[in-house]
Amino acid sequence: MINSHFLISAPSSNSGKTTLTLGLLRTLKNRGLIVQPFKCGPDYIDTQHHTTASGNPGINLDTFMASEAHVRDIYQQYSENADVSVTEGVMGLFDGADKMQGSSAAIAELLDIPVILVINAKSMAYSAAPLLYGFKNFYKGINVVGAIFNFVSTTSHYRFLQEACEEVGIEALGYLPKNEVLAIPSRHLGLHISSETDYENIIEKLAEEIPKTINIDRLLEISARVTAKSKIINKKSPAEKKHKIAIARDEAFTFTYHQNIDVLSSFGELTFFSPIYDKELPETDFLYLPGGYPELFADALSQNETMRASIKSYCLLGGLTYAECGGLMYLGNAITTSGGANFPMAAVLDCTTSMENSKLALGYRTMQWNNLELKGHEFHYSRLVENALDTESVTAKNAKGIEVETQLYRKQNTFASYVHCYWGERVEFIEYLLKNCASKGFTQSR
Repeated sequence: MINSHFLISAPSSNSGKTTLTLGLLRTLKNRGLIVQPFKCGPDYIDTQHHTTASGNPGINLDTFMASEAHVRDIYQQYSENADVSVTEGVMGLFDGADKMQGSSAAIAELLDIPVILVINAKSMAYSAAPLLYGFKNFYKGINVVGAIFNFVSTTSHYRFLQEACEEVGIEALGYLPKNEVLAIPSRHLGLHISSETDYENIIEKLAEEIPKTINIDRLLEISARVTAKSKIINKKSPAEKKHKIAIARDEAFTFTYHQNIDVLSSFGELTFFSPIYDKELPETDFLYLPGGYPELFADALSQNETMRASIKSYCLLGGLTYAECGGLMYLGNAITTSGGANFPMAAVLDCTTSMENSKLALGYRTMQWNNLELKGHEFHYSRLVENALDTESVTAKNAKGIEVETQLYRKQNTFASYVHCYWGERVEFIEYLLKNCASKGFTQSR
C-alpha cells in the first residue's frame, strides 16, 4: 500500500504552487488513490479547490490560530487512512507571521513532512543551483528532497535545471511548461471562487498534462513514510447535540474552516442554506454567516427580499447570530460595490459597507473577550461607512502583539466581526455563545 506525504512550497508566492498542487491532487486521485489535502496557514479559498481536486475536505494547518498539539492531531487524524497526503504551503517556504512562525517550513518541521520546491524557471537556468542550495541548507530542521520547475520553455531548458539540482543534491522531479489553458484566475490573495471559471475542466486538464513531464512514481517513492496508529484526540465536546444550527453556504458565503464546521456539528444538527436562492431562514437556534464575496453577488442577495426579511426578523427578535466579514456586510443596511452601485441588505446592523476606495486589511488577530481568547485571520477590502455599531469590550492584537483597531460588534444577540475566527480547538467560544446568548424562544419558524 502506498503511504506518502509531501509539502509543496516555493521561494515566493506566484510560483505556481497552488496550480501544481491541484493538478497533483487530481492526478493521484485518478490513479485510484485516497488523497488527503492540507493547507498551511489561514487560507479558506485554496482548501475549497483542494476539496474539488481530491474529493476529500481540505484541512488547514495553522500554528498561530491553534496549538502545535492540535495541528499534529488533525494531521494524523486526516492523513492516517490516506494513501497520499499533500500539503500546500503558504507564501514562500520560510515566510511566517513573525519570521518563521507558522511558516510552511515550521509546519514541515513539526510534522516531519518532506518538502518539494516549486521553482518559477521562466527566466532562469543554471542560476537555480544557488537558489536551491540556499533553501536546502538555510535551516537544518527541514528536509528538501525534490524540485519541480514551472514555466519551462523547452526540454533543453529543463536539462539546465536538472544539472542545477544535481549540483546541490536535490532531485529534479520534472516540470510544467507554460500553458495559458491551465491558468486559474486569481482575486485578491491567491485563487478565488467564481462561477465564470470552469475549475473542474482546468484541474482535469492539469491531471492529464502532469504525468507527461513530472515523475509521479519517483515523487511517491522519495516521500514514503512510516505511519503510526493515531492517538485519541482530546477534543472537548458537549454532552448532547441539542441545538439547531443554520449555516449560510452558497457562492456568496464560502469562507469556512472545516474544523469549525466539525465543532458546530458536535453541538447540534446542521442545516446549510443559501441567502441567494432560499426563500427564508430555516428553523434554528444559532445562525452562522461566514465570510465570502457578498459584494460580487450583492444584486442577487438584495433581490431575495423574503430571505432578508426572515433573517432581520430572527436577529431583531434576539436570535443568536455570529457573522464574520462577508456575513457582517450582509447584515448591514447596504453594500456599495466598487462601481458605486448600492444594494440594500438585511438591515440588522447599523452600518453600510463599501468596496469603493478599498484598502486591504490583512493579518492574524488575537482577541481577548469575556475571559476568552479568540484567534483568527482578518482579510478584507471593504470598509465600514455610516457606522453606528455598538462594540464589545475587546482587546485585539496582531501576530507581533501590537494592538489593532479590529472590533467585535454586537446588537442584541447578533455578534459580528471582520475576523475569521478559528474555533477548531477553542470550542469555548461557541459554548459561551450557546450558553449565554441563545434564546430558545426566538427560534425562526417556517
